[in-house]
Amino acid sequence: MIPASFDYHRASTLQEAFTFAQEYGEDAKYLAGGHSLIPMMKLRFSEPAHIIDISRIQGLKYIKEEDGILKIGALTTEADLEFSDLCHDKYPILVDVSKLIGDPSVRNKATVGGNLAHGDAANDHPAVMLALKANIVAEGPNGTHNIPVDEFFKGFFETALEQHDILIEIQIPATKAGNGGAYNKIERKVGDYATSGVAVNLTVDTSDTVVDIGIGLTNVNPVPMRVSRAEEALKGNKLTQELIEKAGKIAGEDCSPTADLRGSEDYKRSITKELTIRTINKAWERAKASL
Repeated sequence: MIPASFDYHRASTLQEAFTFAQEYGEDAKYLAGGHSLIPMMKLRFSEPAHIIDISRIQGLKYIKEEDGILKIGALTTEADLEFSDLCHDKYPILVDVSKLIGDPSVRNKATVGGNLAHGDAANDHPAVMLALKANIVAEGPNGTHNIPVDEFFKGFFETALEQHDILIEIQIPATKAGNGGAYNKIERKVGDYATSGVAVNLTVDTSDTVVDIGIGLTNVNPVPMRVSRAEEALKGNKLTQELIEKAGKIAGEDCSPTADLRGSEDYKRSITKELTIRTINKAWERAKASL
């Protein structure tokens, strides 16, 4: 399908983007990679009268560690994550998720910031950032502010970004010994949205006791979901297969999938359970290797 007509504006700086946004108000949308917004426009689910292209703004594309924090610029692409030596060495969960998004042509353009700012529970990064307990940095005409990821997703395609805000950076606590993360999803075909996806990030000590854990789910809840009850079941306890299976069972019970062409509610709960078990085991394997 073809999007409704719109006026196009290219911003070369954040301030120029804010000026456009203030001028055109609710009729304007920011565009970074476009792989979340443009499909919505083609389906006429979104019909902005003005598109503000922020993809050429300098200084928003990087992956670096500073002061115990991994910092990812909002215009960093999925391909940047996929081929980052830092991510391969210390944050393999980010490599997992990037490789499961679309195809190479999509990953070369799609941005991490756009994936999150879209607020879609079917996108892959929200679950990963919930598992990693990330912090979202946003900037707008009134300055910069930080949003913990648990406060970022407010509803169906709704985030805590204020009007005219641009998501500029994602901050993740740096990994340490005993930390491991993983992401996996089931999809009908390569490049499709997940039928279900699970992100796990955990830290264990030398006795395999869980020191910290985050579990996020993709596309089985109206809003990106942290599986708090499963996290509570694992934290402070020694990992065993019995305990991992219990966490998987909780994930299948606590999610709220909708029946559609990808499967029934029962099917989605079942694969969420199984994916959670598999992904915890993968994260545990990586965590033990880092001790």
